[in-house]
Formats: sequence, C-alpha cells, structure tokens
Amino acid sequence: MNGTTDSARTTEPTDIAETTTDTVVVVGAGPTGLLLAGDLAAAGVPVMLVEKRAHGISNLSRAMVVHARTLEQFDARGLADELEAKGEPLDRLRLFDRLALDLARLPSRFRHVLVLPQYEVERVLERRAVDAGVRFAYGTEVTGLIQDPDGVTLEVRATDGGSGTLRAAYVVGADGLHSGVRAAVGLPFPGRSVIRSLVLADVRLAERPESLITVNADGDAFAFIAPFADGYHRVIGWDRSRNVPDSEPLDLDEVKGIVRQALGRDFGMHDARWMSRFHSDERQAPAYRVGRVLLAGDAAHVHSPAGGQGMNTGLQDAANLSWKLAAVVNDRAPQGLLDTYEAERHPVGRAVLRSSGGLVRLAMAKRPWTRAARTALAAVADRVPAARSAATGRITGIGIAYRAPRGAHRFVGRRVPDVALKEGRLYEALRAGEFVLIAPEDEKCATGRAVRVHWSSGRRTTVLVRPDGYVAWAAEGAGVEEVEATLRKWALN
Repeated sequence: MNGTTDSARTTEPTDIAETTTDTVVVVGAGPTGLLLAGDLAAAGVPVMLVEKRAHGISNLSRAMVVHARTLEQFDARGLADELEAKGEPLDRLRLFDRLALDLARLPSRFRHVLVLPQYEVERVLERRAVDAGVRFAYGTEVTGLIQDPDGVTLEVRATDGGSGTLRAAYVVGADGLHSGVRAAVGLPFPGRSVIRSLVLADVRLAERPESLITVNADGDAFAFIAPFADGYHRVIGWDRSRNVPDSEPLDLDEVKGIVRQALGRDFGMHDARWMSRFHSDERQAPAYRVGRVLLAGDAAHVHSPAGGQGMNTGLQDAANLSWKLAAVVNDRAPQGLLDTYEAERHPVGRAVLRSSGGLVRLAMAKRPWTRAARTALAAVADRVPAARSAATGRITGIGIAYRAPRGAHRFVGRRVPDVALKEGRLYEALRAGEFVLIAPEDEKCATGRAVRVHWSSGRRTTVLVRPDGYVAWAAEGAGVEEVEATLRKWALN
C-alpha cells in the first residue's frame, strides 16, 4: 500500500549499537518528517525515521491542498510534476462570501492551488526517502530522551511492548499535536481549542458540485467539500450549536444536516467509508530548538484549517531546516546555523496562527459588526491590488520572506522565483541540494560546492541562492574576491 521496501523497514526498536554518532533521528512519518528525512539522506546524512503507527501511509489524513510555494519546493526535488499529475489544479481560492483570490496571477510556475489528499503527498515522499536510504522504524514510540554534549539518547518502545534505545547526533520531532519529543524536552504548547466538534467524512455524492472546492458558512454552520481521485469526496463540517466531545458517535445524517445548512443541499451524499469528529487547536511552542532537539510541523505549531496552510507550513519548516542540519552534521557549518531555523520559522508559524485564526473567525461571523468587518475586508482585498497580493502571497507562501541583516542587499531573505537561466530553470539547478550562484556570464570566480549558473539576460546582479530557494547574499556588479569571500563564509569552498 505504501511502497516501502522490507529492507528499509523495521518494526523493532533499534539497539544503540546499530546507530552511529552522526545519525539524525526524525520522529513522525507525516509529510514534514518524510520530506526532512529524505532531504537529509540525499545530503549523505544517516537517518532513521521513527513512527508510532504500526503501518505506513493512512488514507484518513485531513490536509487536502498543496500551495504554490510548497509545489516550488517539490519542484526543487524533482517531485512537482508527479504530484501535479495526481491532483486537480484550482486557480481561484474562495475564502468566504465575496473574498476570492485569483491565483492565476501568482509570480510562480505554479499559478494555482493543487487539490491533493495528504496521503498522496506522503506516498511520494516516503518512496523518495526510501530511495535515498532512510531507515524506517514503524510501530515505535519515543518515551523519553537524554541529551549530552555529543548527542541524544532516545528511549523507545515498540507496539508489541519491547523497549530499547537509539543514539543520535540530533533529533527532530515532527510527531504532531501530541508530540512525545516536545514533551520530553519540557517545552509547553500554549494555546487553546478554537473549534470543537468538527466532523469529517469521506463520502460519495449523487450530484457533482459546480466547483472543485465547495466551501461556505451560513449562520451556525460551515462546510467544505473537495474530491479524491477515486470518486469519493472529503467533507468537513461544523455546527456551532452542537459542541460535543470528539468521542461522541457520528452518523451520516448529522453530516448531511450540517452541509445542507451551510451549502443549501447535501449533494445526495451516501456510502460513507469513514467518519470522524475532532477539534481544532491554535498552539505554538515557545522555541523550536532545545540543544540537539528540534521541532517542526504540527509538533511546533497547530492552527485552524482555514486557508489550508497546516501541511504546507510544516513542509516549509522541513525545507528550511534540512539543508542547515545537513551542513552542521557534515561539518560544513557551525551549530549556530541551527539557530537561524527558529529565528526564521517561528515568526512564520506565529503569522499563520493569526491569519488562519482570523479567517475562521470571519468565516463564522455571526454578530452584525463582525459581518460588517468581513464585508469591508473583502471589499478592500477586491479593490486594492496591494492588499489582494499580500493576502494571496501569505496564504500561498509565495510572499513569505525572512529578515535580512542590516545593510544587506534588498534581495536577501526573499524567495527567488523560478527565473530563466542560460542553463535552464533555477529550480532544476536547486535539485542538486546545494547553494546556487547566479552570476553574470563573464564572472570568472570559483564556486566551490555551489552550483554556478548564469542569467539568461544581461543582468549584472550576482545572487547566491540557498538550497531552500531564498537569497543568502546578493550584490550589484560584485567582483571575484567579494564573491569568493561570500562562498567561504557559507563554508562552500
């Protein structure tokens, strides 16, 4: 079902003697953990991926959309075209009432959101991780850890009751809302539940919705419908007036009732193969790094599903962290480089927390003044191009940038689009997993480990692009000595 080879799998805890001092243990085999583990292994780092589930990919995942910036990261790994073939592109994203974002104008190769279930993303990422040499330990739970100056010792327990230890240079907790790694290092997870008794169901529909994604809120009810490739549809619904525990039984009639209230009809839904009730939290860890232990994805931040940013934010965490952690483990950079992971990604997690929370509150607005605010916001976004562009950039990830040092070139910290080069496309050059130096054609500097490419036009700006597609350094008309000094600073010579 999940494509993992027997040689890459183990369901027994691995003894400390079977790991090496440069091993990175990634805990959690969701999208964030799989991307991170695959990146590390591709960079030559020994990796073990530990997952509490006894089996591989589950088809009961909640995420349904892949945004443009995430597709760019997949493109930098040669995976985007395969995922595009599995999903359905949508060039217009409606958030509520009159507020719709036109994605066809995005400054990206991917001018759309891709409707694709999370399990399809996981299957592709798991296969890549296996091919790169990641070792898997399914059915294994982290029960504790101890750090020392040279590494981390993990205490683990198998689903059959056996126990053991793992030794690692670093540990990354990508193990979700109830992260055992986060608990083991004593980090709190402040926040609260913002929506209780959300319902999920995978159903067949007798009537096909007019839009690929159907979403609306009306009074006390909210509903979202999106298709799977196998003819089923994922339904997410919420009835503000029915606040019950997650353990309360759920039947199809309740789902139909919520959908009818929010959308006006239930599209003849039938043959539910799976239904569940859950709640949505808004939480963020105060730190993403404690010594040799780091957090990513839902282990670091969780928020409402509005805007479909959850899985995407976690994947961006992994893309930011993987090259830094590989550089440190491979002795190409000092440990201090890992501090930039939290410095860059913690503000992004906080911003997503606020924006997704704001969207869900506006979507479910009930009081007249809140509805008026929603109408005003939609009008501003519709009439003011800068406001519309900012909203689109935030939700799709295209507009996210990292803070640059004082005095740095205006490009530093910004995402680089897939610019045309004499050698092809930038994101094809990034597939080497290295920095990319974009230079004028007549620049003769050595590039060390950086991939050297040239502008297809006569541009004189020299740009050093990080492996995650953000600008590390740039200068106008830089000379050979300045470029080579910059490369040495990044340990690229």
